[in-house]
Amino acid sequence: MSYPALDSPAPDFTVPVVGGDYAEGATVSLSELKGESVVLYFYPKDDTPGCTIQACGLRDAWGEMRKKARVFGVSIDPVEDHAKFIAKFDLPFPLLSDTEQAMVTAYGVWVEKNNYGKKYMGTERTTFVIGPDQKIRAVFPKVKPEEHVEALLGVL
Repeated sequence: MSYPALDSPAPDFTVPVVGGDYAEGATVSLSELKGESVVLYFYPKDDTPGCTIQACGLRDAWGEMRKKARVFGVSIDPVEDHAKFIAKFDLPFPLLSDTEQAMVTAYGVWVEKNNYGKKYMGTERTTFVIGPDQKIRAVFPKVKPEEHVEALLGVL
């Protein structure tokens, strides 16, 4: 599986969303966001060290980020886990719950991982910037949590 190519249409989706300006039980689709820049950052798991660093980095730069794009974190965690993660770290942006693994598959980030010799499938930490025309503008594969915000601000 590979990522969608630069300047190609971003794969559409409709998934549950929690946090930000969304009401409980809401869903969001990429097609609803046409005309806006969108950041989809895929991460492995709520409330783990790297994912927390990445989320808190975005939170701390939120004043600047929110002026440039709609930002969504995406993982395969259920909305209940997302809600706890948002509350624990006071995250101002919404998180998408891809429990069916449709988004991670469509964006090419559902990959085989190897941890201490144990192989398993999981989400690769990758960020996509989608333009107002809904085409892929930038991809940050295997982005380091500490460098995420700087990389994003460099292209938005």
